[in-house]
Amino acid sequence: MPVIRPRHLCSMAAALVLTVTAPATAASAATSASDTAALREVLFVGNNWDGTADVIKSTGDHAKIGRINVIPDKDARMAEINADPIKWIYFMAIRNSVGEGHDQFVDDMYTTPDGSSVVVSRPSFADVVSIDLATGAINWRFPVSGYRSDHMAVSPDGKRVAVSASISNTVHVLDIGTGRQLGSFATADKPHENIFTKDGKYLWNMGIGDVTTALDEPWLDWTKGNRYITVVDATTYERVKVIDMRQRLDAIGLADYSDAIRPAVFSPDESKLYFQVSFFNGFFEYDIATDKITRTKTLPKNPATSDDRTTFVNDSRHHGIAMSPDGSKLCVAGTMDDYATVVDRATLQEGPLVTASKPYWATVSGDGKSCVVSESGTDQVTAIDFATGRKTVSVPVGDHPQRVRLGQVAADWTGTTG
Repeated sequence: MPVIRPRHLCSMAAALVLTVTAPATAASAATSASDTAALREVLFVGNNWDGTADVIKSTGDHAKIGRINVIPDKDARMAEINADPIKWIYFMAIRNSVGEGHDQFVDDMYTTPDGSSVVVSRPSFADVVSIDLATGAINWRFPVSGYRSDHMAVSPDGKRVAVSASISNTVHVLDIGTGRQLGSFATADKPHENIFTKDGKYLWNMGIGDVTTALDEPWLDWTKGNRYITVVDATTYERVKVIDMRQRLDAIGLADYSDAIRPAVFSPDESKLYFQVSFFNGFFEYDIATDKITRTKTLPKNPATSDDRTTFVNDSRHHGIAMSPDGSKLCVAGTMDDYATVVDRATLQEGPLVTASKPYWATVSGDGKSCVVSESGTDQVTAIDFATGRKTVSVPVGDHPQRVRLGQVAADWTGTTG
């Protein structure tokens, strides 16, 4: 396996992140049959350090279709930040901590049901914007509370988008068409992943705590803050329950494992949640009905990867997990170990370790046949066949790809905006 190179994983980033990945976007579910005929399914790849998003084919060779500028208002935003000392301090702190010397211009993105716009969270600008895919102009902008935006999720009907405001410990839920806030709720420290249940009734948020300190030894884990899952009613945004994985990990003798949940994915019937945690090369299976962690999967380590936890970017060892549409396979991004692999869900046996340079995220291709991972170390996305576990193609993209999301554009859209 290749020697680890000091490239960066943008935190909390992440996906994501959710990605409760499926062969069709939640947004597309809201599109009528007549509208669908005029739309084309694609993959959006967020290039965090560029401030761009590449649009590629959702299946096959994943060839590039176009590119979007997601920071057309950069001059205005920078003027605003430079005029406010507090905003400037946070902007620079993001650059020099989770951004590791780079600004974070695109974390997450979803298209509107009609395919006319893409909605993007921009961490360094602490906002969410809707960008017109035909003109590149901003339709609306929502500044989040606090000073940093992060992972998002879109509701099954495609009409609402939830965004984590990681510094204020808040999730905002917005009307995807207008940007109007429909509700918000408090979370654990540093809200990260968001997942709507497929019936749209509930929204799960995972708080990961502070991932930027060097206090990474297990006995110092308490310094990372409050980390738990917050489940809310997706209509009232009232809290339904809290799930603290610290208690569940302790119950199976894993007191030294972090309870900071990173990317996660539900099984198709939503009876199980598969999730990654900070510092761990593997994932857990959580049974929702019994409220217990039922299985633990430890994946191989790359011998070239240091076991020094302070070298794991933003506390992540593995960051990115997706599931095949039939629920039989999991795809895992072994971020700091420089590989991705497909895991049989029944046996938890991993397949070939596909070499990948700091794979940051995992999602599912439009036809459901492949897992697509973003390689933040080599600025490309790579598709891995679920059936064989083998790489099929890699496609160059922009600087530091992070989240990869299925979306839709007008059938005749082929260009670059902004």
